[in-house]
Amino acid sequence: MTIHTIGEICNINALSIRKGEHPKQILYLDTANLVEGRICKLQEINFADAPSRAQRKINNDTILYSSVRPNLKHFGIMKSMPSNVIVSTGFITLDVKDKSLFSPEYIYYLLTQQGVVDYLQGIAQNGVSAYPSINPSDIANLKFNFPSLSDQEHIASVLTNIDRKIALNRQINDNLEAMAKQLYDYWFVQFDFPNEEGKPYKSSGGAMVWNDKLKREIPQGWSNGVLSDVANITMGQSPDGSSYNEDGEGIIFYQGSTDFGLRFPNIRQYTTSPSRYANKGDILMSVRAPVGALNIANNDCCIGRGLSALSSKIGSMTHLYYLMNDFRLKFEGMNSAGTTFGSITKDELFSLPVIIPTKSVISEFEQVCEPIFDKQMIIGEEINALTKQRDELLPLLMNGQASVNYHLSDD
Repeated sequence: MTIHTIGEICNINALSIRKGEHPKQILYLDTANLVEGRICKLQEINFADAPSRAQRKINNDTILYSSVRPNLKHFGIMKSMPSNVIVSTGFITLDVKDKSLFSPEYIYYLLTQQGVVDYLQGIAQNGVSAYPSINPSDIANLKFNFPSLSDQEHIASVLTNIDRKIALNRQINDNLEAMAKQLYDYWFVQFDFPNEEGKPYKSSGGAMVWNDKLKREIPQGWSNGVLSDVANITMGQSPDGSSYNEDGEGIIFYQGSTDFGLRFPNIRQYTTSPSRYANKGDILMSVRAPVGALNIANNDCCIGRGLSALSSKIGSMTHLYYLMNDFRLKFEGMNSAGTTFGSITKDELFSLPVIIPTKSVISEFEQVCEPIFDKQMIIGEEINALTKQRDELLPLLMNGQASVNYHLSDD
């Protein structure tokens, strides 16, 4: 093994746009849209309309690492990206100088070990910037032992295989999500649920009636109400801070949306003095900015004052989840219009206006969508297990405590 600093083996922030040399149309990647190697969104925009921070160019195998709040894990390695991708100056970019000696994937996994993330977060928190942030030199000065290139590639291959399985599972869940959302829109937004003949209700001339309170037409037999009519709602309450721990003592505790993942929350801490509970499968909704953010509880847990927990009173968790997703979109729309929601009170949440379908429609919808929802839960648990496996294996491989012959089980 040989010892090197990251600055010795990587060019850092090497490529920036020069005046007059940028494409007219760019695909812009901001820090918020890259999470643990997953690109959530690339914005296709005219360069003239791009934010001023749209300045960094990338190569194949460029490593991106957000300089703000490393613990949020806005990092990734770019593979086979279009030539017009431009990334934010909020990223520190790293390009390996000599790939015949050093594997970009290995360096990416070196830098994304939890211990390294925690170390960089400590530097960020002790800085003087308005936000906890690191400098390029903080990464450049990191020093590691490097095995041979072949060992680097073997280790990176093991970890990449796990990440590919995670990515595949996420894609399956995204497809299931899109399927369920489309069904919800057909049934409860367009009112084209199947009628007695199996035809779309509204499009086939189904009776619609005016509802004065909702100020719109709804299917005959449906009614208006408030959220507490269709959902059991528990408002979170934070336990005594002295009960918090990261050692697994007591029950899982989620304080707010900072614990949220892509669909399921990340377990960071526990409490020995739980006060308000959510059950596995409940919808967790943020009641503090950003109001309306959603996750699904994949464990029984305690919830803090930043969250509420919801379950269906009328027999369909899928219906309730997409109903709450509609409210989330409305809150986001109000935020973008300049009316920022700092929080939503219990009374405001309970009294949100809703359309209440007939029991028969809800029952039929749940028969169709419950298997989709259950499958998403199973896949989500597998993603969490694979992520835990990768995170535990990563430092062992890097430290030589696990063999490079390790392989991902097909089970």
